[in-house]
Formats: sequence, structure tokens, C-alpha cells
Amino acid sequence: MYPVSAALLAALSTPHQVVVRVDGFLAGVPTVTDLPIEGGSVTVDRGSKVRRTLSLTVADPAYLPWDAEDPLAVYGQQLVVSRGIKFPDGTVELCPLGTFRLDEPSGDVDMGPVTLTGKTLEAAVQDDRFTAPRSTAGYASTVAAITALIQETLPGAVVVNLTAGSRDQACAVVVWDAQADRWDAVGQLATSMHAECYVDVLGRFVIADVPDLFTATPVWDVAEGPTGNLIAASRKLARAGVYNAVVASGESAVSGVPPVSAMVQDTDPTSPTRWGGPYGRVPRFYSSGLLTSSAQCSAVAASMLRDAIAPNVETSISSLPNPALEAGDCLRLTYVGGRQERVLAQSFSVPLDVEGDFSLTLRGSKAEPA
Repeated sequence: MYPVSAALLAALSTPHQVVVRVDGFLAGVPTVTDLPIEGGSVTVDRGSKVRRTLSLTVADPAYLPWDAEDPLAVYGQQLVVSRGIKFPDGTVELCPLGTFRLDEPSGDVDMGPVTLTGKTLEAAVQDDRFTAPRSTAGYASTVAAITALIQETLPGAVVVNLTAGSRDQACAVVVWDAQADRWDAVGQLATSMHAECYVDVLGRFVIADVPDLFTATPVWDVAEGPTGNLIAASRKLARAGVYNAVVASGESAVSGVPPVSAMVQDTDPTSPTRWGGPYGRVPRFYSSGLLTSSAQCSAVAASMLRDAIAPNVETSISSLPNPALEAGDCLRLTYVGGRQERVLAQSFSVPLDVEGDFSLTLRGSKAEPA
């Protein structure tokens, strides 16, 4: 979760004045200040290649672009979006929601409104497919290779490694073909160090540990009741997407590495998904030329298994909006009657107007101790 004040978090559960700010830039130069928007939302989805997407409307048709240099055109123009609170004493605290390249402005030329859509900068890396075969040869580490792939597309991009401990490692030599998806290559490199990569609200490319519900600390409490912030909740449990073993393998003809593999199973005798128990045997398979030893295969398989055995409990809640949330954050839900559980934020949309709904899809479920 983006760091915000305790006062802002407390105010989310009480009547408050919402403040939204949208500023435009082209090549770092301001083009429009405090764009007068009519409404919209920022959607955040951990399961999507592009983590954050923007949709908003501007009532004034004068903002509809006609020329390449217009503030809301699609030739490198970006919007920086924030939402926050104006406190009774007049002070304002804003929380960034992301920096978005503009993808598609449209609208009636006389009447408006102007509708805008945008994406965070994973999309720029994804667009920049390899025009020739691309190798990881010569890079000292996996993070160095990730950084190079991103900065070849965006030379000024900031890449931050937030993985715990010493996850960065020597990078195996692999080759991607011409026309291959550059962002997929970044994802494969991140997975090889059992991490994920995404663009955060500050526009940085972050390499972070895969969220683990069983070790995560809740960053926000969502509670039912007259003084709570939980409006409604629904719950669905499914087998789909839940595995109790992961087989990871690697082979690289480029580096001459022989085939290696490792299988990690859910062996906890108390687990409802234990391998060979009533749940059955449901393996997941993963293969990458970046895995060059059985130890690497085992580490990646163990990391994937932690996510794979998480209960596929899809809890959809409607809450008072919290603009500081990030996908993958751990939340604590408290229901009427006292039942509590920890869940991970999988996807949600932050409204850019006062009356907009704030709906979250949450994954996993870990009961809080009584």
C-alpha cells in the first residue's frame, strides 16, 4: 500500500471531501494542469499484463485533440492521476494512482464529453517487440537483464528491486526470437527469481516478491457494522486454479545446460489440498530456459506452490474507496458476528468521482486466530 497518513486512513470510514487531480505531460513538460474531469476510474489488476488502466471523461469538447501536440493526443502524452482527501482544516493529502500514457481519446466534436483511456508503462515495453533475436548473454544478474530490457524501451525508466534477501542471481543465457514480446521476457526473468514485475503508482518498474498470504501483514482493515467501511460482500469457492504440486523444469541449448527439473508437493498433513489426499493430485507445470539447476527449479516450484495452494476463494466486496491500495496487498476482513479472515487484493477500481463504487476482487482466505 502506498504510504499515507493515519489521518487519511481514518477519514476513509467517515464522511469526507474527495479531491481528484489529473495533470498532463509530454516528454516531462506540463501540458495541462488540473484537468477538469467529469468522472472515471483507475482499474488495478494483478492478473493483467498491464497492472493499471485509466478511463475518464472530460465534459468540455475543447479538450478533444486535433493535432499531434495537443495535451490529450496519443503521441507520448501522459496523465498523472491522484485521489485524496481535503480535511476540515483545509489541508489536502493526495495519493498517486499512476502515470498513464494516453491510448484513445474520443467524443462528439461539438457536444462532448471527451472519453479518455490509458495504460501504465508496461504497455510501452509490451509494444516494443524484439526486432531481432535477443539474448541475456553478458548480464551479471537477473535484475541487470530486466533493467536492460526495460531501459532499451524507456531510457529514463527507474527499476527498483524490492525482493527480500538476495533474490537477485546470476542470469542464465537464453535467446528470445525476433517478434517476441519484450514484457513477457521481463516476466520470465522475474519468475526465475520467484518475483513479479509491474509499474507502481510512481511510474517505477518494481521487482517484488510474489505475495504470500500466509506470511503477509494486513495493511488495511475492512469491517462490517455501523462504524465500518464494508458495504457488501459476496463469496465464491472454486477448484479452478488451485494446484497441490508444481513441476518446474529448465533446458537451454544456448548455454549447453542439460535438462533439469524439480517437483514440490503440498505435503502438509493438515492441508485440504495435500498431495494424494481427498483433493487428489493436481500438478502445475512450468518450464523456462532460465532455470539451470535442480536447486533453482525447486526454489521456483516452491514459490509457485505457495500461490497455487491458496484457496480460490473469490470474495467480492464493496467498500468505501481506499486510493492507497496496491494489487497484492493483504487485507483483514471482519464480518458481523466477529469472523475474520486475511485476503489478498487481486483487482479493484478506484473511482474518480465522489459517488463511484469501489469494488474489490480478493483472492485466498486465511482465517484469523480467534
